[in-house]
Amino acid sequence: MSSLMDFFDSESIAIYPSAEDWSQAVDLSMRNLLQRKYITADYIQSIKDTTTEIGPYYLLAPGIAMPHARPECGALKTALSFTLLREGVSFEAESPPVRLLIGLAAKDSDSHIEAIQALSEMLCEDEVIDELLNANNPEELINIIQRY
Repeated sequence: MSSLMDFFDSESIAIYPSAEDWSQAVDLSMRNLLQRKYITADYIQSIKDTTTEIGPYYLLAPGIAMPHARPECGALKTALSFTLLREGVSFEAESPPVRLLIGLAAKDSDSHIEAIQALSEMLCEDEVIDELLNANNPEELINIIQRY
């Protein structure tokens, strides 16, 4: 049984004061996956293009987004990143600002299913979401993720 933490690298868990806009928020959430060659720059561009075309299709819950694109758009390995913004960023007018971005790279349509299942378990608890949003440092985020 793999744990949710298996899909993360500790450097892929980061906290930033804020982002200028949704596009920069996507960049921040994908930065580490790009640096570690889990995705290509095209993958990030694909997320932005699709967001511009159809809107933020990856909003999971109020304040939480999971930016991702199709595997063939440039996902080289399966991995997740976790980006917490102290100040939320608006992705669309009618949704609350996003503060937690879970970047997903999936090299095929099956490899990320376990990760998504573990994530949904974690995110179905309101108090866990509060804990995540109020974490003071990456270590606290890692401690919460390690429980799943």
